[in-house]
Amino acid sequence: MRIWPGSPHPLGATWDGEGVNFALFSEHATTVELQLFDDAAAGTPVARIPMLEATDHVWHVYLPDVRPGALYGYRVDGPYEPDRGHRFNPDKLLIDPYAKAVSGQIRWSDELFGYVVGDPGEDLARDGRDSAGCMPKCLVVDPAFTWGDDTHPRTPWNRTVIYETHVRGMTMRHPGVPEHLRGTYLGLASDPVVDHLVGLGVTAVELMPVHHFVADRTLVERGLTNYWGYNSIAFLAPHVGYAAGGLGSQVGEFKSMVRTLHRAGLEVILDVVYNHTAEGNHLGPTLSLRGIDNSAYYRLIPGSPRHYLDFTGTGNSLNILHPRTMALIADSLRYWVTDMHVDGFRFDLAPVLVRGFEAGQPSAFFEIIQQDPILSTVKLIAEPWDVGPDGYQLGRFPAGWSEWNGAFRDCVRRFWRGDPGQVPELASRLAGSSDIYAPSGRSTYASINFVTCHDGFTLADLVSYDRKHNDDNGEDGRDGVEENFSSNWGVEGPTESVRVQRSRERMQRNFLATLLLAQGVPMLLGGDEIGRTQQGNNNAYCQDNEISWFDWDHGEPVDELYRFVSELVGILQDNPILRRRRFFTGQPLPGLATKDVTWICPNGEEMTEEQWSDAGNQSIGMLLFGEAADEIDARGRSARGETLLLLLNAGARPRSYTLPKMERSGRWVELLNTARPGPWSRRMRNDAVNLTAQSTLLLRHSERLGP
Repeated sequence: MRIWPGSPHPLGATWDGEGVNFALFSEHATTVELQLFDDAAAGTPVARIPMLEATDHVWHVYLPDVRPGALYGYRVDGPYEPDRGHRFNPDKLLIDPYAKAVSGQIRWSDELFGYVVGDPGEDLARDGRDSAGCMPKCLVVDPAFTWGDDTHPRTPWNRTVIYETHVRGMTMRHPGVPEHLRGTYLGLASDPVVDHLVGLGVTAVELMPVHHFVADRTLVERGLTNYWGYNSIAFLAPHVGYAAGGLGSQVGEFKSMVRTLHRAGLEVILDVVYNHTAEGNHLGPTLSLRGIDNSAYYRLIPGSPRHYLDFTGTGNSLNILHPRTMALIADSLRYWVTDMHVDGFRFDLAPVLVRGFEAGQPSAFFEIIQQDPILSTVKLIAEPWDVGPDGYQLGRFPAGWSEWNGAFRDCVRRFWRGDPGQVPELASRLAGSSDIYAPSGRSTYASINFVTCHDGFTLADLVSYDRKHNDDNGEDGRDGVEENFSSNWGVEGPTESVRVQRSRERMQRNFLATLLLAQGVPMLLGGDEIGRTQQGNNNAYCQDNEISWFDWDHGEPVDELYRFVSELVGILQDNPILRRRRFFTGQPLPGLATKDVTWICPNGEEMTEEQWSDAGNQSIGMLLFGEAADEIDARGRSARGETLLLLLNAGARPRSYTLPKMERSGRWVELLNTARPGPWSRRMRNDAVNLTAQSTLLLRHSERLGP
């Protein structure tokens, strides 16, 4: 085999049409060996190539006789000095951090752990057990793909409706998806799934992690797996478990999925995990970064480098302060945008990425993203909390970023559960949470509103269980949050009671209506629109089975729920006043006596300070003046909307609401009523409406209908 010096750029294995360049960063390595394999499960390489060239700590070689599909891995040697942060072990085959594809899952064995353990559990020396037979191999990828006229949909934030889903879970039981495509990228791109999404009206799918990830050893030994995928090990590689064609097909199939979703007008947002890797703490396996350059890639405790700083609850945190680690993350993000055509990212435990050495000295992560001509143009969403000190960072991200709004979730849940004193905060959440996001100079789309997400109860379970039921996770119920702000409405779990069933159906509609009619960017949890249940499990991270998979065998009540969500999204898109780009001011509009938003009490007048402070109040009216819509059409003209009145009653008794008097004559017309099925089009003949207990009513003021 011919061996040429190659180039230090780009990192990874790069096919140029004639051969493959291999480049790997390691600042502290003394030798690096590239190994080629003829089988993904092989323990013995067919070729060992010493990488003799090193430029600026990048080891590189060019092999003109290697082609796409080749299997490879690295052996990296250097000092084994845990007290100095070094854990090199040439007996461990390592995954390339820049691998574009990985052959499969690891086979758990003691050979993966690179140290001899002594008492009391500290590593004494590196062992001599070879891990190649247990490790998946990296694949050389041909990047060629026929994208055709594919373009990013670039849906404006104020028209975006996000649908969070799981590639495997959404398609495993879908009867319209061919059996061999279920659980795969191509299954998600199949006609029945795309038709479902388009019919629902969502504009973006947010995919739970698709970077190649590892199933934890402890889970595998309990007969479970890492279903959610928050355990990445290769940031540029699509997870091979979601490929229908097997070894090496994951890249092309992922691209095909994106192209199909784009043709349907759907954006693709990836949930990405750059805060940690699957290598765990100092007693974890040596799979990639630990063996390549541990002290460069991981945050170590000052003065005790053998241990890892853990802001994630997983055992390690990536060292975002090292330029090569930051480059790995930025290169990964750019690759997914430029080569894989994705439209945005949701960053898991995002505060980890901006933690500096000391509080008040953040990393340069924000600045690097904001100045990047590619990454600054895509949708950027933060999960604004981690498990480190001062880890709850809601509202503290800069301009250009949106955030999962956990305050919205908690307040809406507590309001509809009937908790006292929720009305003042609910008003802030309905109006876009300016109290949280305005101080940083952002607008309504900074708030990603959600009531349910992958982490917690589904919507059906939120109204069916008072407490979590996580017994199947094998952790004696210790996992998952305790406070869910949920209610079972009379019976814990499934019931034959028609009264309880009707209450639950109405409460689901209330939650959905509150979500879709609030200012901000709504996010639906995939499956909520078809009544998906996890049987009360609020932490189904390890359940790759019917607990997590969508059940598509449903009847009329669920079909009605799907239609309800679709109509809600239609109302949102048809009424620009519901999707303002700027926060309300609560002040009269220029030249008018009417405010952009007015909070209405049952007598039809504006709420008083006394009413705001009444903890027993469980209803509220939100009057949205149509001329306050700040939509701009293609010609740069303001798009005036119709005036809307949103009424919410979480109380156990009905309330009579006097309709507010309007400056212009017209009629109030029912747009939505969660107390009864649609279609809704009743004209209000009287000056007051009866607001059913625990219901939501949306009215529009139509001047065309006259007085």
